Amino acid sequence: MGERIKVLDLFSGIGGMSLGLKRTGGFRTVSFCEIDPFCQRVLATHWPEVPISHDITTREFVEGEADFITAGFPCQDASSAGNRSERAGIAGARTGLFREVVRAIRVVRPIGVLLENVAALLNRGMGTVLGSLAESGYDAEWDCIPAAAVGAPCLRDRLVIVAEPDSEGRKRITQRNVFAQAGISPPRRHHVDGLDLAENGTWSALPEPIRVDYGIPGVLDRLRACGNAFHPTIPEMIGRASLGSQGGSGNG
Repeated sequence: MGERIKVLDLFSGIGGMSLGLKRTGGFRTVSFCEIDPFCQRVLATHWPEVPISHDITTREFVEGEADFITAGFPCQDASSAGNRSERAGIAGARTGLFREVVRAIRVVRPIGVLLENVAALLNRGMGTVLGSLAESGYDAEWDCIPAAAVGAPCLRDRLVIVAEPDSEGRKRITQRNVFAQAGISPPRRHHVDGLDLAENGTWSALPEPIRVDYGIPGVLDRLRACGNAFHPTIPEMIGRASLGSQGGSGNG
């Protein structure tokens, strides 16, 4: 049985990245970093053995502590859903925390990096992201992948970036390779053939919040956390492609 690839999961949320990579059988998360208390409780429930750092700005990284870094870094400053006057992009206080991901990469020196953000980042800081990765010695490939591409009944288009050391001779992992292996292409329509839609023909959605007697939604934290989560099938596909590029099953 081969040794599983160690994952450092930054901006972990409720663990969508780690869940998808775990499904491959070849990855093992060794550390989370997540500031939200509700998400911390979810992570502790499903990965009780994995330590959780609460603040990425004070988290100290160690060279070689992980083989693979994932990060769904904050999107609020880049998202088109926010106030137009607040769309500072990668220069914003929240989305700008990408700099902490770069700090982690430069210290840990992983063999692979998987990043996720909103598609609008392409116009609000992508040059900075790619430039920072290049300056750190990493080549990158990227694509916008909607959740509908992996069978979900919603579009939820997300920018996915895969990076790896730029040394010569290393087989590169690309989004196109991932989708070729899966036999699917990212759909670009609002209605996708073959998906099970709601009876009225629209995308399905989470149920209305169940309100308690003092008027606060009893599942508000859960809805928010699920809304921010990354569909685990996408990192699962990328993880399988990564294992294939290294010539091993990764089981351990």
